Amino acid sequence: MRDETRIWLIRHAPARHDGRLAGRRDVEAEPCDAPVARALRAAVGEARIWSSPARRCVQTAQAIWPGAEPASDPRLWEQDFGAWEGLAFADLPDLGPLSAAELAAHAPPEGESFAAMCARVGAALDDLAPGAHCLVAHAGTVRAALAAATGSVPGALAFQIAPLSLTRLTRTGAGWSIGFVNRSFG
Repeated sequence: MRDETRIWLIRHAPARHDGRLAGRRDVEAEPCDAPVARALRAAVGEARIWSSPARRCVQTAQAIWPGAEPASDPRLWEQDFGAWEGLAFADLPDLGPLSAAELAAHAPPEGESFAAMCARVGAALDDLAPGAHCLVAHAGTVRAALAAATGSVPGALAFQIAPLSLTRLTRTGAGWSIGFVNRSFG
């Protein structure tokens, strides 16, 4: 279709985060296995390649498409966890008592809420021209794209997004459709 925008989203390879919240910290990715990279490249096919500016996303994109220079969009960054960045996972506050709506609206000190991230990522998706695009980004970015597709910011927090998994969305004049979420190739 002429006005169709096909969007593949790949979560970066596992991050070398040393047991600490990485969010906006620019940590490296573990190497991407060649068979997984080939499978992802084949599954996506021809598409314009985009990446979060994070090193782990750029490294993953270049492992999947050797020699490629993905277009960078800062709106694809992971959620900004503010004062929580770099904390050991065991030292993070327990947000379990919050409902999904409260969690989506909650912003860490000096950070952004998931709802704010969804607005940022949604604007990036809106700017994509019709055609095929592959975005190599973060779990939060994929969830934010799913929030745009489903129309539910709190509901998008329920999706599990594994490293090196593939999600496919399509946008037409009639709205969004979700082809699949969290497809793994390893």
